[in-house]
Amino acid sequence: MYAGTKRQKEQPRLGAHVRKGDTVKVLAGKDRGKQAKVLRVIRSKGTAIVERVNLLKKHTRANPQRNIQGGILEREAPIRLSNLQVVCPSCNEPTRTGSHRTAEGSKRYCKKCETEM
Repeated sequence: MYAGTKRQKEQPRLGAHVRKGDTVKVLAGKDRGKQAKVLRVIRSKGTAIVERVNLLKKHTRANPQRNIQGGILEREAPIRLSNLQVVCPSCNEPTRTGSHRTAEGSKRYCKKCETEM
């Protein structure tokens, strides 16, 4: 084919076991073992942005018109959902989640202590 027309593979959408506001434990990567809160979930890419995890340095130029100060900023980069595990709020253990239907709709529950999340 032509040079530079490499197409990214279409990845199957993962059922997001992680939701915004969840506390998660990082299973792999440079921040393995950290527990933090999920700020945003990007389902189409299968990633999440977790507070103070997977930090990268971004160099910014000063812009006085927009009142932006220049320098080196630290910001969170996305991390794969497969590298995160939800921490149960009642038993404070990293756990798998299951789901069952109730009258109000589908609910998640902790597989260890079987309480709803």
